[in-house]
Amino acid sequence: MMRIFHLAWNGIIFNAILDWAERGFAETPHELVIELTPAVLKNYTETVKAGGEIEAKYLKNGTYKTAYTEAKVPENYKKYEIYYPEELTSADKKYPVIVVSNGTGVKGSKSKAMFEHFASWGFIVIGNEEEYSRNGFASDMSLNYLLKCSDDKESIFYQKIDTDNIGSLGHSQGGVGAINTVTDTKHGDMYKTVVAESPSNPELSAGLEWAYDISKVNIPIFMVAGTKGDFEMKTVIPSEKLPEMYEDISASKAMARKKDCEHGKMLYSADGYVTAWFMWQLQGDDEAAKAFVGDKPELIDNELYQEQRIDIEME
Repeated sequence: MMRIFHLAWNGIIFNAILDWAERGFAETPHELVIELTPAVLKNYTETVKAGGEIEAKYLKNGTYKTAYTEAKVPENYKKYEIYYPEELTSADKKYPVIVVSNGTGVKGSKSKAMFEHFASWGFIVIGNEEEYSRNGFASDMSLNYLLKCSDDKESIFYQKIDTDNIGSLGHSQGGVGAINTVTDTKHGDMYKTVVAESPSNPELSAGLEWAYDISKVNIPIFMVAGTKGDFEMKTVIPSEKLPEMYEDISASKAMARKKDCEHGKMLYSADGYVTAWFMWQLQGDDEAAKAFVGDKPELIDNELYQEQRIDIEME
């Protein structure tokens, strides 16, 4: 009994115990804790350090109150999880979309705070429970679901999807998925931009049968990675791999590594600039753009980052 009550660690309560029992006690308590503990802690927007005014502004939550809905599906991705501005149900306007590809072991339900953060800045954010996001298919189905909702008069998303402003986001395996989503799926040409956080490098991905071709990216892309730990720096995306990948991209692009940040924390530790990037690319926010363009882009001089490079073609 004492062993079971340890499941209450980090806010996991009685429902988790029931869930474990329903599975026939197939997992150990430690495995279940790992599964149910959020990958993105609720207060990360208050604890992550920012090194510039723009990064700090967009790391904080935005001004929109948010709401949540979900739709269950029978496939491996189990359900669509959607956060959106609460005003959507009454406002006469369309909203830009961020489609999230999951990292290994990090399903949408473990990233609620991150989804809600983006929604607070005026985005519809959709994810799912797929554990194998690398080929982009589950994310393509997420977008397909929203597009169907946009045509369904009974849906709260009826005529609320801004199809001209859709972004792809993913971390680790999800970074691979985010790239494949925009380059190798049915709706890939609908995306306006992509952000890949610590994407598994091409050689590692090929060995894992997660193949992707980053040279096929033809929309603005922001790549960010960490600098801490052998897993990040020797396995996932070694020092020489990020610039190699960057050089293979012919579209507008930016990259950086956040100092002293390990692989798992890159899921959310650069959210100030990730949010600014999406605000600029999908909402035309001129202040957010100053992080990446202008006489003195903030990202370049931010002391919390290194290996910054920006090559943006301005219209």
